Amino acid sequence: MTPTAASLVQSVDWLTIAPPTLTAVAALAVLVADLFVPARHKRLLGWTAIAGLVASIALLVPLRAGDRSTFCLTPEAAEAAEMAQNGAGLAGCSYTADHFTLVIQLLVLGGALLTALLSLSDTEEKLPAGEYWFLLLSSAAGAALLPASRDLATLVVALEVASLPAFALVGLRRGDRMSSEAALKFFLSSVTATAVTLLGVSFVYAATGTLHLTEIAQRLGDVPGQLETLAEAGVVLTLIGFAFKTAAVPFHFWVPDTYVGAPLPVAGYLSVVGKAVGFTGLILVTVVAFPSYADVWGPALTVLAALTMTVGNVAALRQASTRAWSAVRLLAWSSVAQAGYLLVPIAAAAYSGDDQIGATVAYALMYAVVNLGAFAVAALVARSHPRNRIADYRGLYATRPLTALVMGFFLLNLAGLPPGIIGLFAKVTVFSAAVDAGLGWLAVIMGVNVVIGLVYYLRWTALLFRAPQGAEAADGAPVPVRVPAALTTAIALTAVAGVVLSGYPQIALRFAADSLF
Repeated sequence: MTPTAASLVQSVDWLTIAPPTLTAVAALAVLVADLFVPARHKRLLGWTAIAGLVASIALLVPLRAGDRSTFCLTPEAAEAAEMAQNGAGLAGCSYTADHFTLVIQLLVLGGALLTALLSLSDTEEKLPAGEYWFLLLSSAAGAALLPASRDLATLVVALEVASLPAFALVGLRRGDRMSSEAALKFFLSSVTATAVTLLGVSFVYAATGTLHLTEIAQRLGDVPGQLETLAEAGVVLTLIGFAFKTAAVPFHFWVPDTYVGAPLPVAGYLSVVGKAVGFTGLILVTVVAFPSYADVWGPALTVLAALTMTVGNVAALRQASTRAWSAVRLLAWSSVAQAGYLLVPIAAAAYSGDDQIGATVAYALMYAVVNLGAFAVAALVARSHPRNRIADYRGLYATRPLTALVMGFFLLNLAGLPPGIIGLFAKVTVFSAAVDAGLGWLAVIMGVNVVIGLVYYLRWTALLFRAPQGAEAADGAPVPVRVPAALTTAIALTAVAGVVLSGYPQIALRFAADSLF
């Protein structure tokens, strides 16, 4: 081997990359097995996918110390890179399994697991099993890779691996015009976001000469004057690309129709895992790569946070006022509003340091549990009321009292009211992040939006316990249906997780106090 070739060798720690790798291997195994498994045994594909996700989550345990990296350049390569850049900094690692990575991987793999439980009955009845499980696992593998990415190339590849299968998942109901339309809108918006992101990344690379996030952070502060405008344009375009992925206003237009047109489990997956992907990428490029441009992205994210929470809550309030509207559409607008809250600590990090990022992580954990739980209950209601209108939830306590109580608990968590203690504490943590950063006006806007959110969350909660009246009693009588064990398990798991987090909120809130990088 020549010295030049030796200097290009990278170290690979297979245990470090095991969680996303095993998920990808499970996806390929399911796709190949689909060719040989008889139609009457297609359910085995779903259980194989679930086993793969459980194993991937288990592989996070050996990494819990959060001190491993891989795909690092050898010392010879680092020295060569340093000489080539005239001492501008050492080459870094492309994959890092720190505490931030592990928490987000737990969130996305856990979200994919719950989505798989919700999907078992749908793949038996409505969706092609082999394609569905392959696409879901492939997207989950990309989502698990993204938080570990520490260079822009890996980050963009992970983002697309997570996104491209999601387009097909949304449009997988063959012959359904609404599903096809939703997939097309989602595809066009995401392609636009990807193009903008790639343009921004190319500008940043041209200005700094590196793709590693830590090196970009070092070199952006010393960009020559003739490249300063190029660097600023790259930062702004990269932020716009991730704003599409996070459904921040005004880049949110694809969300309501996509959620309504997608299969219910896929809508739940996009609301949690898809959102986690966007916010993780946004955190990495702002806090890790672009700290020297905090005066650019800080004010921009602050305005986006205020707009996103306000537009999302006002639109959700409008949905709740008309019970003929789809419950999924209301959850979609609620998801946009929640994205505004998630943006607040990231914006605050521009003014008071990256310790604020923990508030976004804590809030994301709470949101993932209760929002997937709400979608699980929506999937149960949809089995007897396919239109899944808000009015269809009226009187749910009379027919399914435990389900109604669980749904009420999820909605109160999203509203930030007891007994949803974790929802309340998560909102307080985000509110504190804004105050500590000196963003008092943003904290006031958040407070107003929380009050607006109370209206539609409480209105929906009250509807669960009202008795059907008149024509509604006749038309809304539930048709006896068998509830799949997997769906019941998903509801139970999210309910138990929500209760545990409300009883011991420090499990999630400790991330708000500890530095994750």
